Amino acid sequence: MNEQLAKQILKIFANNPFDAFNHKQISSRIGAGSKADRQEVIRTMQQLAEEKHLVEDDHKGKYKINPKSIDDDLAPKNYVLGTIDMKQGGKAYVIPQEEGREDIQISPANTNHALHGDTVRVLMFPQRKMHKPEGQVVEIVKRAKTRFVGVLQKQERFAFMVSDSRTMNVDIFIHVDDLGGAEDGEKVLVEMTDWPERMNNPVGKVIKRLGRPGDNNVEMQSILAEYDFPLEFPAEVEAEAKKIKKPTKKEMAGRKDFRDVLTFTIDPADAKDFDDALSYRELENGHVEVGVHIADVSHYVKPGTALDREAYERGTSIYLVDRTIPMLPEKLCNDLCSLRQDEEKLTFSVVMEMDAKAKVLKSWMGKTVIRSDRRMAYEEAQEIIENGNNSNDAIATAVLQLHGLATKLRNARFKTGAINFESQEVKFQLDENAKPIGVYIKESKEANWLIEEFMLLANKTVAEHVGKPTSKTSKTSTTSNARTFVYRVHDEPNPEKLNTFVEFVAKLGYSMKVGSRKALADSYNRLFENIAGRGEENMIDTIAIRTMSKAYYSTENIGHYGLAFPYYTHFTSPIRRYPDLMVHRLLERYLEGGNSVNRSEYEDYCKHCSLMEKKAADAERTSIKYKQAEFLSDKLGQVFPALISGVSKWGIYAEIEGNKCEGMIPIGSLKDDYYMLDEDNYQVIGRRHGKCYKLGYPVNIRVKRVDMLKKQIDFELAEEEERRTERGERRAERGKRKAESGKRKTGKGDKKEPSGGGKQRSRKGRKR
Repeated sequence: MNEQLAKQILKIFANNPFDAFNHKQISSRIGAGSKADRQEVIRTMQQLAEEKHLVEDDHKGKYKINPKSIDDDLAPKNYVLGTIDMKQGGKAYVIPQEEGREDIQISPANTNHALHGDTVRVLMFPQRKMHKPEGQVVEIVKRAKTRFVGVLQKQERFAFMVSDSRTMNVDIFIHVDDLGGAEDGEKVLVEMTDWPERMNNPVGKVIKRLGRPGDNNVEMQSILAEYDFPLEFPAEVEAEAKKIKKPTKKEMAGRKDFRDVLTFTIDPADAKDFDDALSYRELENGHVEVGVHIADVSHYVKPGTALDREAYERGTSIYLVDRTIPMLPEKLCNDLCSLRQDEEKLTFSVVMEMDAKAKVLKSWMGKTVIRSDRRMAYEEAQEIIENGNNSNDAIATAVLQLHGLATKLRNARFKTGAINFESQEVKFQLDENAKPIGVYIKESKEANWLIEEFMLLANKTVAEHVGKPTSKTSKTSTTSNARTFVYRVHDEPNPEKLNTFVEFVAKLGYSMKVGSRKALADSYNRLFENIAGRGEENMIDTIAIRTMSKAYYSTENIGHYGLAFPYYTHFTSPIRRYPDLMVHRLLERYLEGGNSVNRSEYEDYCKHCSLMEKKAADAERTSIKYKQAEFLSDKLGQVFPALISGVSKWGIYAEIEGNKCEGMIPIGSLKDDYYMLDEDNYQVIGRRHGKCYKLGYPVNIRVKRVDMLKKQIDFELAEEEERRTERGERRAERGKRKAESGKRKTGKGDKKEPSGGGKQRSRKGRKR
């Protein structure tokens, strides 16, 4: 094959990916005038077709390019790889993989069967002045998902599955033979099997019947299925778990023994798995020894087993409102690996000698055995912190001493540049049928901070032990020649987003310094203190979090910006996070003098775990949205105080105070003016009267509509309803006065037609 000619031909096809050409058209475009040149074009095109670079069109002798053959050599400036973000109505944006490149707008006609989250190749259109970059999807490089949850709409010979997801803009066609016994109106899990080029809808088959919409169990299972989480453990995994025995005396004998050291757990009152414990004892030199003991999951879950493969695939436990979907089977997470009171358990520990200023003087880490003396709830520990040790109890004394150290650790973190982000956690009171009867915000207090500080310290200590250069390694050593490890990293904020945020809060009267990392952290913390309890608190918290980068797992250590730790990892929760299990295995390997592991292999593991963490968080938020919708479903017409939590061209989002239930007030429902979006200042403004609704603005809302299946809540401004009522009353009063005036003019009983009204309508009717 003439390689130069083949490249020339492919470039023509690549620049016109949706057009078909025959050999005459190609010959004309490249200037092949002679018979010999045209024959060479024919041979080259046939060879390109044989090698699947070209595919034959419906018209014989015409070809199109195979999208998989488009590479950077063909049209490096015209094509962009990215992830598609579908919007309601079919419009989409592609977020380019190349950093710093602007998002690409894709019209509904140019999505080319791409779905939300797919990795796609986009052909860029010539840039129009005053327009965002535009393009057309030419190839779906990788599907984000092929399984979808929705409600079945069944006909005689076929059915459609209408997806629950707002980002799924098409229904899936299902042949009657592929329904799997599913009935009309049922919720189902469907596998998308094909999407023929000339069909408007993808084709699929039912792989699981979930049940009737509205049932709590069905809805929770639907959320899990929508995010591709398994609904149960495979039989092979359960069988492996059942075979695991309790540790023998021989297995305990080879470990450092902490069974006689005062040890306890502090967890939520409803917790079932206890994966961390603290030990405390005073040393003869006046210092204290604090042990952070973590369930030794790696002792039971070995690489290459079905248990390990399943834990890796899940990546994390998922915490829905009414249930936990564990990463490991119950025998492990609630029994063998749970540090229950008065039971001997295998642990992996970080033990630190600390002085009165909470400085770590020395540390040891290794395999241990413990026996917890008491299982405490956060409320019990908080009571001790608030009221002191009234019973002269040894554990109460330990809690108070540890609280003092934790306070010093916390203060030191903030002094060195940690940012005090405290996200509010929504909790529900559920009845026996899992129906929400109350919603509240979980408050984090000193007992929570106590545990948090020592878990942070253990994570930091482990990461420093593996990653920090020692006297044996040069201080100039880099990540590339250090031992491969799994870090929890957090990058610094994007400068553009940060500047936008700083300008925004300045408009609200708050100043921030961005000159140095420490100055910025201090500014953030001072800002959070100043806005506490104010109307704009929720608004600024939300935007501040969006300004920050997301934390993730990586073998490339860039430090943790938010915590101000140069070295940080996740060591303390291997029952519920797979990265912690990897950290345990790597730490054990390096403590025993083992060689470093393959970096690229572990980087792939990190990417998978980061993705699963995000999916779990999305599933958890979706379950909260469903329960919030369910909570408000029987409160239609009720009025609540709220804060505006977002603005868009479609409406104003408001969050009810005290329970964070969020709904939208459609822009069209605001009848007193024509409102426009002021995106830069997070507000909508009335064109005529200048009234504005901005983020953080307090309003009274009325619950207007709740769609539990779509997890959508619609509000209306209570003030707007009152204004409509007042306007209606005024109109009624004017009508009444007009009628009375007419009676006085015509006399009682006269039948006088209103001036011109009926005749005018009659004339209009004749004209039509």
